[in-house]
Amino acid sequence: MKQGILTINMSNFDNKHLQKLNSLFPSAVIFTVDSNRRIRYWSDGAEALLGFSAKELIGENCLTGNRCQQCMESCSISKFGHVDNMDVTLYHKQGYPLQFSKYATAAINEQGEFEGGVEILLPLNKDFPSSLQLSNTKKYYFHGLISNDSVMQEVFQLVKRVAQTDVNVLVRGESGTGKELIARAIHEESLRSDKPFMALNCASLSASLLESELFGHVKGAFTDAIRDHQGLISRAEGGTLLLDEVAEIPLDLQAKLLRVIQEREYSPVGSNKVIKANIRLLAATHQSLRKLVHEGRFREDLMYRLRVVPLFLPPLRERKSDITLLLNYFISELQLSASRKINDIHPDAMRRLLNYEWPGNVRELRNVVEYANAVSRTSTMTLKDLPPEFLENKHQTNMNNDSSISENENKKIKQALMESEGDLALAAKILGIGRTTLWRKRKKYKI
Repeated sequence: MKQGILTINMSNFDNKHLQKLNSLFPSAVIFTVDSNRRIRYWSDGAEALLGFSAKELIGENCLTGNRCQQCMESCSISKFGHVDNMDVTLYHKQGYPLQFSKYATAAINEQGEFEGGVEILLPLNKDFPSSLQLSNTKKYYFHGLISNDSVMQEVFQLVKRVAQTDVNVLVRGESGTGKELIARAIHEESLRSDKPFMALNCASLSASLLESELFGHVKGAFTDAIRDHQGLISRAEGGTLLLDEVAEIPLDLQAKLLRVIQEREYSPVGSNKVIKANIRLLAATHQSLRKLVHEGRFREDLMYRLRVVPLFLPPLRERKSDITLLLNYFISELQLSASRKINDIHPDAMRRLLNYEWPGNVRELRNVVEYANAVSRTSTMTLKDLPPEFLENKHQTNMNNDSSISENENKKIKQALMESEGDLALAAKILGIGRTTLWRKRKKYKI
């Protein structure tokens, strides 16, 4: 930026000028002040980088929003009238420091009095500014899930719609994608939100323990049954019950679960008493129930009962735009609780994170941030602060291997078509592409 570029006549400085500045510097802090140094304009970039909204700051002293360390000592714009490429330290709303290069110009009247000014603050990390841009995640936050991905945003909208009904929902997604969070969101958005939400991981218990935990048992039902035990169906009465990893339920228990869905009743283990059940049943799995049905490992009638509305959560590797958003969010969370604070990511580390396949999805990403925060000796996350698997080439995405990419894409299309039962519109939605693109790719791979 050349000296003098911000020599602006403040009396003629209007919204048109501000729009032009925003188009020139979309990822910068831009604001204007009046003669009393009260903020009159606060850009979207300022909100994203510093965490303060325009609503919070309009009419407030500029130091409230920019928290400029140098400005607290002396106001450079009113003192010099013009500032070019001055290094300044600002503080995010959550308290951690950020480095910027400051450009500013003031309006000085004929009497030499300060009448206002405009400032542009550019992140010093010009090569990889995203590591400094702690995005405002509020508009992307949904019941503990954070995403600006179009497919995930559609999932959020679908959750809101199905929550107003009592239909059974099957949430499908890989480990770490947020299946339980989606189930909790359905509960919180529903009319049952003031009643219990219970969750059971069906893969964590043996068949006998699973039956007892689900339906309860009476005293003497088996050797260790020394007292009556209330099952999760009873404890979730009036509310919502999530069966996580539902594909792991044994076939004989599947029949009993079907009875709960169809007849709204069940019997505890060791009892002939029939109890009415008033619950909203949700299920989650990382497996294809249709495939398990074909293999004889899951009841077809139960599958249809559980997946009245199927919800598919894409893995993190298919929504790479969320990685920076999530990294920044998890870092900001640690700022509030951890004594050792990371507030920046080195460009090399960021590139490695963006190219990683994330087999553990969002859960793994959170763990990486916590790991780096624990082992890093500085406030910047570097390559050496990442877990060992990030240094192994076998885990990195090979962007130049076209045959590998094509094979992976072929598999994903076939999987989406199977999950959608041949419904092209739904398959395209699962893949996050248009129907025309899906048709072209099917033709390419002869699917």
